[in-house]
Amino acid sequence: MGTGFILIGFMGAGKTTVGRCLSGKTGYPLLDTDCLIEEQAGMTVSRIFKDFGEEEFRRLETETVKSLLDRAGDWVLSVGGGLPLREENRELLRRAGKVIYLKARPGTVLDRLKGDTTRPLLRGGDVRERVESLMAFRGPVYESTAHMTVDTDGRSPEDISDEIVLLCSQA
Repeated sequence: MGTGFILIGFMGAGKTTVGRCLSGKTGYPLLDTDCLIEEQAGMTVSRIFKDFGEEEFRRLETETVKSLLDRAGDWVLSVGGGLPLREENRELLRRAGKVIYLKARPGTVLDRLKGDTTRPLLRGGDVRERVESLMAFRGPVYESTAHMTVDTDGRSPEDISDEIVLLCSQA
């Protein structure tokens, strides 16, 4: 297993924010699969979804995680909320480092994503219903992928990061 920290969870769970904090605490660089894909593709995630579809984006996610397995050193990785849905990705993530599921309630996610128009899977329809449905489906996938689960509701990124460092030092 790699020695990096890999943060998974639903959009709005705090992966990027906690990732920044964890990076600061550990000195490890922060990597984000969505940013890496955007850099490589030369376009935004929203544009990839629009022009090429979700399946192509998911393929790019898998290729990105595979490339990280060859990358030497320690890092903090924040992954897109749908990345663990592919079984191949779940296996790759678990080999790449310590997988931490940042768990949040639907209400927390909705509060954090209020006004965010960059999320392709939240466009149109009843957003609350969509979030609840996606979270109900994805939660068990996240739990089965993760080495540990950390609740993020009502907690600061610093507190969450401290817990992750403590849990990983004990693992």
